[in-house]
Amino acid sequence: MTLESVIFSVLAASAVGSALLVVTRRNPVMSALYLIVNFFCLAGLYLTLHAQFIAIIQILVYAGAIMVLFVFVIMLLNLGDERKLSDGVSWKKIVAAGFCAALLMEFVYILIYSEPSPAVMSASMATEIGTVEYIGSQLFTKFLFPFEITSLILTAAIVGAIVLAKRKLD
Repeated sequence: MTLESVIFSVLAASAVGSALLVVTRRNPVMSALYLIVNFFCLAGLYLTLHAQFIAIIQILVYAGAIMVLFVFVIMLLNLGDERKLSDGVSWKKIVAAGFCAALLMEFVYILIYSEPSPAVMSASMATEIGTVEYIGSQLFTKFLFPFEITSLILTAAIVGAIVLAKRKLD
């Protein structure tokens, strides 16, 4: 095993572990902190895949700006006592556990019975994809409409959070 594959494995295990901690913690602030750890692990994974631009954007946009928005919403909602959030076993949890088990079985089936796909790109093309020039040209030519839709969705989310906070204060 090379050093790169060891680093990749450690970062992947850390990302999965922190993702599990995000969804299992009852305290929303602790979940947000584990989400930041997950974002940094993903940035490290991008670095091991030679996608430097995506790694930096992962840290700046998600670990920075998006997490500030999450913490802002958590503070606005003022969830208070954690004991109010806990409830017993309900039919929703049983259905969710069934869906999770089915999804896990589907993943195992895909891993066992799928055939590996041939490499589509050459190695020189793979390192070019992570550069700023390539991403910028693709983002503002081929993917301009989804880029603009994403900005509108984020703006609507911010306006919705502010409206919810204002309604609660009134």
